[in-house]
Amino acid sequence: MAATHRRYGKEEFARRGDEIYARKVQSHLTSADEGKVVAIDIESGAYEIDTDELAACDKLNERLPEAQIWLVRVGSRYLHRFGGRGAT
Repeated sequence: MAATHRRYGKEEFARRGDEIYARKVQSHLTSADEGKVVAIDIESGAYEIDTDELAACDKLNERLPEAQIWLVRVGSRYLHRFGGRGAT
């Protein structure tokens, strides 16, 4: 599969992804979606939800091969967390 080229700068990409998530996706999520990954096409607003980020992207790419994908983890400000956690 050929790589899709990004058509927007980083700031615009993030702005669009966050706006679609807040406006279109978030209201459809339930507590069962906590921790799942949402793959959003920042041009069409189409999205897929899965426990695995690659699976969510693959599902979205099946429908929209040229998707500009923004990823969000439900219930978190971050998709990935780096570093250790503090001692408990």
